[in-house]
This record gives sequence, C-alpha cells and structure tokens, in this order.
Amino acid sequence: MQERSSVVELAEQLRRELDRYSPGGKLPSSRALVERFRVSPVTVSRALAQLAAEGLVVTRPGAGAFRARPRTTAATTVGDTSWQEVALSADGAADLVPRSVDASGVLVSLAAPPPAVIEFNGGYLHPSLQPERAMSAALARAGRRPGAWGRPPMEGLPELREWFARGIAGPGGGVTAAEVLISSGGQAALTTALRALAPPGAPVLVESPTYPGMLAIARAAGLRPVPVPVDAQGVRPSLLADAFRATGARVFVCQPLFQNPTGAVLAPDRRGEVLGIARAAGAFVVEDDFVRRLVHEDAGPVPRPLAADDPDGVVVHVGSLTKATSPSFRVSALAARGPVLERLRAIQVVDSFFVPRPLQEAALELVGSPAWPRHLRAISAELKARRDVMTAALRLGLPDLSLPHIPSGGYHLWLRLPDGTGGTSQAFGSGGEAALTAAALRAGVAITPGRPYFSAEPSAGHVRLSFAAVAGAGEIAEGVRRLRAAYDEVVPDQVRRAARTTLG
Repeated sequence: MQERSSVVELAEQLRRELDRYSPGGKLPSSRALVERFRVSPVTVSRALAQLAAEGLVVTRPGAGAFRARPRTTAATTVGDTSWQEVALSADGAADLVPRSVDASGVLVSLAAPPPAVIEFNGGYLHPSLQPERAMSAALARAGRRPGAWGRPPMEGLPELREWFARGIAGPGGGVTAAEVLISSGGQAALTTALRALAPPGAPVLVESPTYPGMLAIARAAGLRPVPVPVDAQGVRPSLLADAFRATGARVFVCQPLFQNPTGAVLAPDRRGEVLGIARAAGAFVVEDDFVRRLVHEDAGPVPRPLAADDPDGVVVHVGSLTKATSPSFRVSALAARGPVLERLRAIQVVDSFFVPRPLQEAALELVGSPAWPRHLRAISAELKARRDVMTAALRLGLPDLSLPHIPSGGYHLWLRLPDGTGGTSQAFGSGGEAALTAAALRAGVAITPGRPYFSAEPSAGHVRLSFAAVAGAGEIAEGVRRLRAAYDEVVPDQVRRAARTTLG
C-alpha cells in the first residue's frame, strides 16, 4: 500500500510541474527524480507510466521522458446511439428474460480503493501473501520448456488436467484427466458452465446469499436466478427440492466449501441429499470449489468435492488456482462426465480457443515445485491468524454487529447489521448498507455491502469484510477502528442500544 501511495503522490507532483516544460521538452532523468523525491526507481517508473497512460508524457527507451505534444483532433460528428437501447434489450422472443449486464457486484472486489484506504473489500490475497518469487521462477522455467510457445491441446495440457483430476478425487479417484478441461479462471469456467447447461430464459437455482459474480453471469446470459436459502450447514435440502418442483429448473449452482459470503460448509448429511434431489429433478449441480486451497490451519479434515462422490455426472465441478496465488494467475479447471463434457468443451473453444500454453506450463512448474506446499502452509497459518485478529477486533470495537459463523477457510467474514427500531427502520435496510459503506469509505476503509449477494430481497442488512487483501494485523485493527467511527456516524443511538440489548 505504501508503494501505491508513493506512486500516486509522485505522479500528482509531476503532473503539477508539467507546465514548466514546453511540448516535447525533456523531463529530469529517472535518477534525478529518485534523488529529488527520495523514492525508489520502481516508484518513478510507475509514476511516469501513469502519466504516459494519461497522454501527458511520452517515454522513449534510452532517451527519457518528454512532455507530450498537444493532440490535434479532427472535428467529429456526434451520432445518435439511442437505437442501441432497443437492440441490446430485444431478445427476439417474448418469453425470454431480458439480459442485464451489471458488473457492479464484481467490481466491488476488483477495483482498487483510493490511496491510504484500507481494503476490507478485496477478493484476492495481498501481494505479501502471494507466492511472487515462486510464480516468477515457474514462469521463467515454463518459458524454456520445449514447445512452450506453441499451441496447446484445446482441452489443456494432459499433465495439468491430471493434476486437477487428482485434486478433485484423490489418487486413483473417480475423476480422470479425460474429464477435465483447463479454463481461464473460475469466472470464465462458471460462464461456460451456465451457458452449456441452461438456455436463455431458464431459471437457475442459486444459494441465497451467493457470489455476485455468478449472479452477474446468469443475468448476462438471460437466465433467471432463483434463491434457495442457506444456513450454517449450507443449502437447505427441503427448500432446494421445493425450488426444483416450483420452477422446473435444471441447474443448481453452489459453493459447498466455505461458501461466499457466509463461509458455511455443506454438512455431511446434506451432501448426498443435495445430489439425490438434483438427480431426481434431472438437473445438474455446478460446484464452485473456489477456495479449497485457502483452508485455515485449525480447520481439520475438509470434505471432498461433491464431484468425487458423483458417479452419475450430476456435478459440473469448477476449481481454480487463482485465489491461492494471484488475480493474474488465471488457471482453472472444469470437470464433468457424460455428454455435457463435449458441450462444455465446444463452448469454451468457441469463446476462447484455449488457455495460453505458457500459463499452463507455469502452473505445472508451480504446483510441482517444493515452494507450492510451503506456500499453502504459510497462507493457511496467516489467514487463520488474520481471521482471529479481525474477529477479536470486531467483538471489541463493533459488538452491535452479529457474526453468526466464523469460517475455518476462505478470506472473509459475513456480518449481520442490527435492525432499525422506533421510527428508524431505514437504518439498516439496503439504504443503511449504502450509508455505512459510504461513511466507511470517507473514514478510510472500503467494505462490501451485502445487497449484491442476494438475487431477491435480503432478509436483513449485511456487510462482508475481507482479511486477506490487507497488509497485516495492524491494518485490520486500524480498519475496524475506522469502521467503528463510520458506524457511529450513520447509526442512531437508539438502534445501537437496541442491538446491544438483542445481543445480550
């Protein structure tokens, strides 16, 4: 975070000083800027790159940086694009669900917050937790492999498919490499799965609450998400059966392990029941196994993927390396058996041809290196420690917020906000979440409101707080302190008193 702040500050300082130079004039050398501003060469390079991206400077290798000359633009005619509103909303059939492409729920965890803002809304590991050296070394080794820059098999490298298959079912398990496709990250794999399994206009059953990125995929494909409530033991089978009967849906999307956002793990006695309900409905279960490699060190044994116990091809499994490595290490797997596998393969080939071979080779180098198990052990311990720090800080600094479940895996906590009372019922509905989110950002901490996680009306106000995207325990404590100040700003005294009475 300090490096990012320094880059922004230096870019702003150079931006203010550009008027000192004539168009085409040369700026001071990088060495001079390093000495003058007492920053690193990397900071100078990134600040100049920012100004170049804005069109304010031009950098020339070996020559330096120069103030950009004013651009001459020809007169353009402003056209009428209003026709696109009709074209983009017309589905060609009256019974189809209109597509809505809304990335706001995804951007909450992708967009970097402003400088000096503590990132409780992040969806990936902080750079200090990422195996950067191991990934760099793996990429360098991969680039030297024979044929590394050639075209890979459309389904993915056989060795990488075999590695994912072993991870799903274990050595000698029921999932084979032939039933695995390599994909470009979990989001792409989920997109392929939903496109393969449900036609536009169809209902798709989803956990409630659930991952906003999956809801965005469904709506962009013209599908109709139907919520099925979850509790501390995962999705409720009786309600799942009711939803299948009521809607005729043929797809259910779930996260059985450390569900996002609740952190719930599907209970052992529900696993077979969920598969049986789907099988009886003639439906698929899309299993998003997104954080299996982010198990905390106090978790104990975790259940196998649903796909490992599915001989009938009910489950389409999605697994990924991204959450345990880096947001840019976008390597994932789709696993399925039966005719659906060919449909998944065909859609993926049409959409993206294949995952770049150097990235697949780098994934093989990484997971086959001694650094990989060391990295998993390190983040297992660190995420558990951060979870405990955040939990303790919230109980001490924000006792009004309910934390019904403390997960033993993943990277976030899901908190319920207090209900409004005595004429303040608006305090914590969707409007209250928005008010708290805005106040928190003003206080210097970015949080994720709960509303985007629900496909229908939420049962209460919620927020999700990530402990993986921050620098460490100190930032967690400071972030909770700032969040408390924001909470006091937007929540009336009588609501706080009522919340404390309710919580005992």
